[in-house]
Formats: sequence, structure tokens, C-alpha cells
Amino acid sequence: MLPASIQITGELLSAAEVQDICESLKEDGVRLLSVRGCQLSDRDFGRVCRGVAESNSLAQLNLNLGIVSGINRTRHLADALKTNRSLQTLFLHGSPLLDAGLVTLNSALSTHPTLVCLDLGDCMLGDEALGLICGMLPPDGAKSGLRELTLSANPGISSKGWARLAIAVAHSSQIRVLNLDYNPLGDQTAGMLAVAVASSRTLEVLDLEGTGLTNQSAQVFLDMVENYPTSLRVLVLAENDISPELQQQICDLLSEDSSPQMVLLTSGLGESLLAETEM
Repeated sequence: MLPASIQITGELLSAAEVQDICESLKEDGVRLLSVRGCQLSDRDFGRVCRGVAESNSLAQLNLNLGIVSGINRTRHLADALKTNRSLQTLFLHGSPLLDAGLVTLNSALSTHPTLVCLDLGDCMLGDEALGLICGMLPPDGAKSGLRELTLSANPGISSKGWARLAIAVAHSSQIRVLNLDYNPLGDQTAGMLAVAVASSRTLEVLDLEGTGLTNQSAQVFLDMVENYPTSLRVLVLAENDISPELQQQICDLLSEDSSPQMVLLTSGLGESLLAETEM
């Protein structure tokens, strides 16, 4: 029997339901497990993590919206990830991890052999956490790293932290999708990111929706796409103070390329390009 999907949203999970999930995981009967926004006891969360550790079929795990609600749960998840060898995509969006949580998870995340997509949006992260995340984007010639990274809505990260990320992205041999929407980046950080995009040979999607950009940033991106070859296919500039004329110029230049490139001027990039379930 082919592995199935288990998707439950916003429910109070009973011990019996958790037991069914755990048995399916241990029998390699689950490829996708999503319990976003659900409530379960600490004991049951630990049981699910042990099931994740034992599963050889699980490819995507969605724990969005507060499931990983404290350091003890973070430790359970880290232990599971150290043993699991099948997971490709992990969603932790809306988990109050803080930097301490990322420190706890770092070893398991950075050494996982198959993890390529990670969502850490709205996880209350700061510069210490971002420094660790940069280590998951190894440079050319190093080990494989993340192909898709979401860091939406982490306003505690400083301009120095974003500068470190820009350097890591410029040299990453794997990253294809980078979602930084709803962070107060501003024009200076956007300029650093433009340099990273120009340097990257792999980045295809950059989401900068609602990041406090102005025409100054748009002009930098316009110069980039006009004068330098890039791998960029999708640039999201919605919800910024950028003139329609500049947006259209960038769009026209990208559309001249033979590949299907575009600028998204309105909201709607949607979910992870590698995802199989909702956030």
C-alpha cells in the first residue's frame, strides 16, 4: 500500500487519534503529516515525535501554528529529526521558537540528510538564530543544503543579520526559493539582497512582499535585471511603496527572457512551491 496523507487542522486530538497517527508512522504508512493548529498534550506530542523518528516514509511534516509551543517540545522534535532519515519538508510557521529553540534544533536540522525545505516564518527569531540558519545554506562544493527557506515575519532580526543571510544566499549551491515577506527590511537590506540575487546561480523565487521597500529598491532591482543575467523567475514586490511604472519596467525586462519569469505586483505567491499541503 502506498503511503497516505494525514491532514488535520485546528482540532483537539484525542489519545486514540494520536495512537492511530503513531501506528501509521511506525508502519511507514504516512508520506505527509499535517496537524497545523491542533491541540495535543505534551505526552502525545512526544509520542508523535517518536513516530516521526521511526518512520521511513514521512516526507513532509506540518507543525504550523503553535504546535511546538515550548522548549521541551522543541527537544522532542530535535531528537526525532536526529533519527529520521526521510523528511524533506518541515513547516514550523507560527511556532514561538525564539533563538533558544533554533539552538536546540540546529544540529538536527543542519545534519539531516534529506531536508530541503524549511519554514521558520513567524517564529520570533533573532540574529543568533539567523546565523545558524546561514549554516544550512552551505557554499559551492560543500554539503547539500536547503533549497527552499521561509523566514517571513521575524521582525527581531537586525540589518546585520540580514546581511549575513545575503552573503550566505550569494554563495549557496542549492537555494532556489527565499521567502522574506513581512519583515521590516527597508531599502538598504533590499540592496544587499539584490547583490545576492545577482551572484546566485540557483535562486529562482524571492518574496519581498510588505518589507518596507520604496522606488530606491525597485531601481536597484531594475538595474540588476537590465544588466546582469540571473536565475530569478519570480520577484514579489506587493504591498510596498513602489511606483507602478517601475514595477512594470522590471516585469517587462524579466518577460523578455526565454524562461517564464515574472514580477508579482499583487499578493498571491501562495504556498511553498515544494509543498503538498497548506500552511
